[in-house]
Amino acid sequence: MALINRFARRPMNPDEVFTFSLVLCDNEVDRDFERFDTAALQELACLFTGKTGLFNHSMDAKDQTARIYKARVITYSERLNSLGEAYACVSAAAYMPKTAKNADLMAEIDAGIKKEVSVGCAVGRLYCSVCGADRKKGNCSHTKGKTYDGKLCHTVLGEPLDAYEWSFVAVPAQRAAGVVKKFKNKKEDYTLEDILKALETGEEELTLNRDEKQALTEKIKELEALAGEGRAYREELTAEAVRLGLIAMPQIGSDSLSAICSRLPLGELKELKQAFYQNAQKSVPLKPQLKPEPQKEPAANTDYQI
Repeated sequence: MALINRFARRPMNPDEVFTFSLVLCDNEVDRDFERFDTAALQELACLFTGKTGLFNHSMDAKDQTARIYKARVITYSERLNSLGEAYACVSAAAYMPKTAKNADLMAEIDAGIKKEVSVGCAVGRLYCSVCGADRKKGNCSHTKGKTYDGKLCHTVLGEPLDAYEWSFVAVPAQRAAGVVKKFKNKKEDYTLEDILKALETGEEELTLNRDEKQALTEKIKELEALAGEGRAYREELTAEAVRLGLIAMPQIGSDSLSAICSRLPLGELKELKQAFYQNAQKSVPLKPQLKPEPQKEPAANTDYQI
């Protein structure tokens, strides 16, 4: 109770709390072909102490349901993981208040219905299990899930930076517990620009939550609409540049002019169109000679008014 009361606002007694144990993560290769190294598990045990439990990584305060009050690494020397190493995991104990709201959840935990969990955390190191290359720098040619000389390629996660939360989930990434590698490091607020930068540089292996996925989807739709308008404008500009080019330089065919225009950035294409326009004016007046002049307002003729 002393460990639990470190996080309670007032001293709780044993009759007021429901406690249960859980496995947060381990050193087994998971469904994403990733695993934590043993040193990372030790650090995660410390980082997850005091962290709150959610549902499906919702990041919503109303989904807070329990809190970890102690965690430690357990190594089973008689049990080996798929790599032939001694199996190790982060075992934790969590508590929640005995309330009417939590009654159904406590019953489901006792019955083994709510069992699988997944964690949200950030790591500072991602390296290839085959060659040891830093995957953040993208200088590794090995593919996760493939076997090289009898060795399964996977990403090893090390040097944890932070632990955010743990969640009840239906299907965790790790078979024994579950892990979600989040696009987070030491910041607290993440903008769409952060996500796009990570996708562009490839420096992070990331999983988007529901809100981030929706924001990214909306941004992609917006960019697709702008891209469509941009393509239409460029096609119109190219057609005009080719037309003027055929007038200014008739010795060059339309296919050659189209090929030249297709390789130019938009700014240079506009400059080329303007140059063709000026040269074309010298050969053929682009303004019709018989075009009527704008009508002027008739004179007042006040001297002849009666």
